[in-house]
Formats: sequence, C-alpha cells, structure tokens
Amino acid sequence: METETLNRLPALEAFLKADRYAAFSGVELLEVAPGRAKARMQVREMHLNAGNVVQGGALFTLADLTFAAAVNAYGNLAVSVETSIRYFKSVGSGTLFAEARVLHLHRKLATVEVTITGEEQELIALFTATAYRKDTPLEPGT
Repeated sequence: METETLNRLPALEAFLKADRYAAFSGVELLEVAPGRAKARMQVREMHLNAGNVVQGGALFTLADLTFAAAVNAYGNLAVSVETSIRYFKSVGSGTLFAEARVLHLHRKLATVEVTITGEEQELIALFTATAYRKDTPLEPGT
C-alpha cells in the first residue's frame, strides 16, 4: 500500500487487514489515500459459481474493501449505509482490479464509486455506496 497514507494513519493498515473475509477471498490493496483506493483479486476456482464465472459476491467483496479503504483513509470510522452493484460482463479467469473514488464528501456522509475492470481494462461491474462517517477515530477492531 501507499506508504505516505500509512505513515500519516498507522491504524489504517491494521484496520483494513482485520477484514478477514476480504483477506480470505484474496483481495489485495495496492494503493490507499484519502478519497481513493486501488485493489486487485486473482480469480481462483473458489470465486466461480455453477456457471464457471466469478460469483457476484466475490465481485462485491472486492469492491467493498476498496470502498472501505478509500473512505476510512480520512481517519475516522466510516460504515456503509447503502450499496449498489451493477454487473456488466462475466469473467471466469484472470485478475480483477477495483478502483474507488469519493465522489462527494460531507461531514457525515460520503458517496463513493468503485469500478471493477478486467485485465483488458474492460468494465466488469460498477459499485456505488454511501458511507456514514462517524466521529470515532479509526482503530483496529472498531
């Protein structure tokens, strides 16, 4: 992960690593800064549904951790209050990439968009979320 953000907010790395399901799913954060994040996930057999394409929940997990990284990088705990995901293309192998960016930031609410693309930069899914920004400083286990 981007070291500048981690140096300013040491609790962020520990907080994000505490997302055990995302870690189990193989989501790897590549960059994190306030308002933006990038991640990837290598498609494995465990991600495939009965139709041999990546299951929607696996895509959601990739997007959700990327969203969490971007919105929590401001330093206070933020939790989703609404999420939506649209699937555009199925994929059964390769590496998937997620990129989150905060579209609107308010004292209590943030709107975030996450795009998921494939290796050829084709759009696989679009995730949007609204986060409630608490007054609680970010700490592992919060």
